[in-house]
Amino acid sequence: MARLERGLYGTVELLVLKALSWAPSHGFGISRWIELVSGDELSVQEGSLYPALYRLETEGWIEAEWGVSENGRRAKFYALSPLGRRMLRAEESRWRSFVATMTRVLAATPRSFADEAR
Repeated sequence: MARLERGLYGTVELLVLKALSWAPSHGFGISRWIELVSGDELSVQEGSLYPALYRLETEGWIEAEWGVSENGRRAKFYALSPLGRRMLRAEESRWRSFVATMTRVLAATPRSFADEAR
């Protein structure tokens, strides 16, 4: 399972926004959603998740309120704000562009580059 830290700036934030686009959740629920949807290929550790949640809340992309979790514990629940929904769309577009560019770069061979340079 790949651990996501701050290697690719904004990756954790994008995953959090996407998780919250499904439904409001607490931190553990967000982390678990990422693991489930990725088939346990991705894992966001607490040391990356909670600072990302703080940044997103500070930017106004998510809203938070205290509540009670499924197991009866007090937990902070997060939800996308209207600004967060707009930013999610923008970040998804930016990420797809990045993936397309990386796909081209990784598929390049000396021959294909020489052919395109002509």
